[in-house]
Amino acid sequence: MPAPSPAEVCLFGGFRLDRRIGVLFRRDEHGVFAPLVMGSRALDILRVLLERPGELVSRAEIISAVWSATAVEESNLDVQIAALRRVLHAGRTGGSYIQTIRGRGYRFTAPVARVASEARVHGPASRMISAPPLPDMPSLAVMPFQNMSGDPEQEYFADGVVEEIITALSRIRWLVVIARNSSFTYKGQAIDVQRVGRELGVRYILEGAVRKAGGRVRISAQLIDATTGAHLWADRFDGLLQNIFELQDQVAASVAGAIEPTLEVAETRRLADRPTSDLTALDFYLRALPDLDAFTKESLLRALDLLGQAIERDPHYGPALALAAHCYAGLEVNRWAEDPDAARRTSIDLARRALRSAPDDPNVLAIAAAMLGYLGEDIDVSLALIDRCLTLNPSHARGWHWSALLRVFAGQPDVAIEHFQNYLQLCPRDRMATYLNVIGEAYFFSRRLDEAVANLLPRSTWRQHSR
Repeated sequence: MPAPSPAEVCLFGGFRLDRRIGVLFRRDEHGVFAPLVMGSRALDILRVLLERPGELVSRAEIISAVWSATAVEESNLDVQIAALRRVLHAGRTGGSYIQTIRGRGYRFTAPVARVASEARVHGPASRMISAPPLPDMPSLAVMPFQNMSGDPEQEYFADGVVEEIITALSRIRWLVVIARNSSFTYKGQAIDVQRVGRELGVRYILEGAVRKAGGRVRISAQLIDATTGAHLWADRFDGLLQNIFELQDQVAASVAGAIEPTLEVAETRRLADRPTSDLTALDFYLRALPDLDAFTKESLLRALDLLGQAIERDPHYGPALALAAHCYAGLEVNRWAEDPDAARRTSIDLARRALRSAPDDPNVLAIAAAMLGYLGEDIDVSLALIDRCLTLNPSHARGWHWSALLRVFAGQPDVAIEHFQNYLQLCPRDRMATYLNVIGEAYFFSRRLDEAVANLLPRSTWRQHSR
């Protein structure tokens, strides 16, 4: 693997372009860089201009670099330059960053600083995706907690506790939280926090353990600065099993407070809304999660049995309804259902019930949007639902993935590529074939055929769309 170019991260004005992940960020009024949605052609043009700031770049050079061998009318360049200016100049009162030299080309007028990038991920996937840089806002990965119960059958409970903590933390707007699918790839390994921090692109690592004995639960956790290995905070939370939600919220609030001492208590209270108060329903739901991950016909049927018992105890348990919709869709898509039409109708019905029960739950919104869109319902409704999910939880990695999928369905391949890159930044170790196919399909429909070929892998079953 060749050494990364020092030009892979470019800073200018209030913007940051990370060329490795193909995302442009703008600094907001709080000094935090937020990703921008823009077309891939406009982004490619920006890359070309940033390579030669202050110099005249001819129209022919830009067209050759951006469209390669594809025949294209020059008017397409005008359209993309206009789109790029709309993004760069939104809210700007000064002159243009892009100067037009009539009849000749364009000159990028802002000073450009180049920042060296960090190490790349090692392994088979490294040929395509780089290890993410540290975001400009606080970033965290929650490692799998150890099951200290002495009973391997309680592993699902420890994993469920971690998932709930990740969910609570990821809804804090100023905190970037890496998806469970990436952090759980380290399950069962001895953790080198500095290596994990580099590979996941995070500043903080949360480790811990869960002990469940009888009617009591103990959660131990420690927060580590992944850049230095220094321990920042550690605590232990003891309580009754019936108070597990409160214990999980205490962990999330304490971690957030250790990272940002000025965090308002009201924010963590707002994030503490729980989808059910029935602990038995929660237990059935947590037991179903490993079966959903396995995503075979038999495991989906087992998951549906457990989710059915959860829904029977709490008919308004939004996450359980959404997960059941996912299972039925999986049976239909993989031709495992005895009656595919009935499975499709049931999935759609459950997705709608989940939305009625939990209209502001990001995970419910994401699953419902994906199921309704995938099964051929109104695509505009699905897009609105996934946009609502990402507004409520900007760290919802699977939400970004499903948004990319829905954008392909909606004929918006450039937006799909942007959203898929956001997904990869939040879930950098997820390299499953069907996920990478989404960006390959987006590149294909965007007529970026070389990139499509590089990403389209042999398609496996739909199991990789789980959760």
